[in-house]
Amino acid sequence: MAFDSRDYLGPFPPQGLSLQWFDKLWDEQYLWAGFYTSLIVASAATLISAIVGTLAAVAMSRMTGAARDVLSSLFLSPLIVPGVIIGFALLMLFSALGIGSPLIRLIAGHLVITIPYSIRMALIGLLGVKSSLREAALSLGANEIQAFLTINFPLAKSSIAAGAVFAFAFSLDDLAISLFLSDFNTFTLPVALVGLLRSSFDLTIAAAAVGLMGVTLILLLVLDRTVGLDRVVGLSVDKA
Repeated sequence: MAFDSRDYLGPFPPQGLSLQWFDKLWDEQYLWAGFYTSLIVASAATLISAIVGTLAAVAMSRMTGAARDVLSSLFLSPLIVPGVIIGFALLMLFSALGIGSPLIRLIAGHLVITIPYSIRMALIGLLGVKSSLREAALSLGANEIQAFLTINFPLAKSSIAAGAVFAFAFSLDDLAISLFLSDFNTFTLPVALVGLLRSSFDLTIAAAAVGLMGVTLILLLVLDRTVGLDRVVGLSVDKA
């Protein structure tokens, strides 16, 4: 539909192909406002989740047995809860706490769904570093921070970066949580698309959706090439 040459939504398949809807997309200020908000929220959530996730993964990598398994399950639990439930619960929580800024609400809400991926990927990378390397650095006079920065972090940085890429893509595409935490002035691109669908429909919406999917696909391809999607969604942490 995004490449339909007609000026209206007609039967499929289209009679011809055109990029006219992508050209008209540049004039949709409402969608661009949502896109800019999505970039801000996704960037902030990715940065914070990468830091928090790495610190949590460092602590978990020092654990063994049931303790690490319990914490891993706890941190990954938001991924099995429907986004609608998370969004509604966060809306009630933020209202009770008096947090009125929609931007803060959105960033905090996206942290709930991005931190688990950052923890998983950072933990995969850190568990792949031999403990003997860290112990050797400590025996040579390095403190814990120096050992992490010179040994663990360089060897695990690709996994940490992959977690950040996945978190950014997941945040950029989120609708369920953002729908509850946005308002009329501050909203993400998926929320803007839903808003336009409710009021009217033209194929500019389809063009914007294709663009959003394209960005997400590129990010996932980069992630698959660098680390592998099977390590993100698979059982690599448990096997480690």
